[in-house]
Amino acid sequence: MDTEAQHTERDRSSPPSGPGDVPHVAEAAEEPEERSRSVFMSLLSRLPGGGFTLTFLACAAALLLVGTFVVQPFQIPSSSMEPAFRVGDRVLVNKLAYRFGSEPQRGDAVVFDGSGYFGDADYIKRVVGTGGDRVVCCERGRIKVNGVPVKEPYLFPGDSPSQVPFDVVVPEGSLFLLGDHRSDSRDSRDHLGEPGGGMIPVDEVIGRADWIAWPVGHWTSLERPDSYARVPAPGGAHG
Repeated sequence: MDTEAQHTERDRSSPPSGPGDVPHVAEAAEEPEERSRSVFMSLLSRLPGGGFTLTFLACAAALLLVGTFVVQPFQIPSSSMEPAFRVGDRVLVNKLAYRFGSEPQRGDAVVFDGSGYFGDADYIKRVVGTGGDRVVCCERGRIKVNGVPVKEPYLFPGDSPSQVPFDVVVPEGSLFLLGDHRSDSRDSRDHLGEPGGGMIPVDEVIGRADWIAWPVGHWTSLERPDSYARVPAPGGAHG
């Protein structure tokens, strides 16, 4: 009786087929789908932690992709960029800021690879001069860029723009970089007499520091100061 009941139920779910009948399309498609699902579930069951581990690995892969191509966190190791960046701050660096034809601009805080230029490490400094700019220190207590004195609101309180005089022209494709805490920063000024003249190639820039993410009380988004708005392009200097 049990066998007959099971047979009857099967008859109800699918009409009987004769010698010339064509197999039902839905039934033919269900078999590989079921096999794929079975293989996936079998692999998932063998994975330690199952679905939780799979979710963790997917999230880790997504974070790796974001950190490699989009945003990367960096920790501030010294006081050379105070007061904007304090020791221990975690900054998020926008790695797409200078892609697709964009270039670093005066006033940007950038993270770059200093290997072969400043030292074998990553650094964060302020862009003061870009390719073709003439940067001079100092006139009436201010740096001049292309003949225009620049007021620097980001300087550490009590610091002068520089105790070291300089007069440089930034090569094309390079940057002249200074720390905001000028009396406690080793930057382009300290490497003027070395190969490269203290300049950093734009290609060594990792990205622009756009956010301070940690500590929570210091969280902020960062904007380019308008200090350089009046500075003309190279060749249009005021003298």
